[in-house]
Amino acid sequence: MGSLPSLIELISRHAPSDGFHDTPIAGVTLVRSGSPTVPMPVVYEPTLCLIAQGRKQVAVGTTSYIYDAATYLVASVDIPVMGSVIEASEQAPYLCLVLNLDMGVLSDLALRHPADGTLGGPGSAIELNATTPPLLDAAVRLAGLLDTPADIAELAPLIIREMLYRLLMTSGAVRQMAGADSRLSQIAKAIAWIRSHYQQSCRIEEIADIAGMSRSTLHAHFKAVTAMSPLEFRSQLRLQEARRLMVAHAFDAAGAGYRVGYDSPSQFSRDYVRLFGLPPGKDAERLRNAAP
Repeated sequence: MGSLPSLIELISRHAPSDGFHDTPIAGVTLVRSGSPTVPMPVVYEPTLCLIAQGRKQVAVGTTSYIYDAATYLVASVDIPVMGSVIEASEQAPYLCLVLNLDMGVLSDLALRHPADGTLGGPGSAIELNATTPPLLDAAVRLAGLLDTPADIAELAPLIIREMLYRLLMTSGAVRQMAGADSRLSQIAKAIAWIRSHYQQSCRIEEIADIAGMSRSTLHAHFKAVTAMSPLEFRSQLRLQEARRLMVAHAFDAAGAGYRVGYDSPSQFSRDYVRLFGLPPGKDAERLRNAAP
């Protein structure tokens, strides 16, 4: 059996139902969907998404990325996206292995294997690259450890390190992540601060100081990475959390907006409609009614 059929078989067995499945391997999650899904907001953290079967679309701002078993996705910073499975069926479900990117291991690998030349400016937070046979083979061996759990503690870190090495040598985004002085690393600091303080008002100058950049440089590089300005990024985080509060905890629109940092209910409603296409109350009701 080849690498891809093997990965399909392994994920199918260890993710027998739709949804996200945690595994005994730290940082590894399996995902399954037996049908296409509606676009849903989520915040990607630095991660590798390796599809074994099916196809997915991820939208960042106005840019869409479509990937499948031939192409892996890397998210290099925390980034709010709209994601949807666009190809899946009960006979051939969407199957994906998700690996969190360990910055400590990546940094060590980058020191051992320095890049040729200097790092350029940061690329987009989302990058697609061709899935190579060595990367796929390592993913199969990693997933295969789920059949021999006694081996996980000793072997999983070695295989994960190998996968990160493969990414470092083929992905510009991962190489940027591993550079402590790279522009991407500076933007990542700004993003981490915004994620921790998204409910608060903030000045661009304060975020720029945290990133170690001027205001104009921050704005240019932040937009290059995330396709959003820092304030647009904060708004997306606020709106995604407000949506979660309304759907999962039955907050009304005014209460959800206030909880995530909006002082004006009308501004909250306008921003919400712009992102999700419906007023907050109607959208939350639609999602609650659609839930199984």
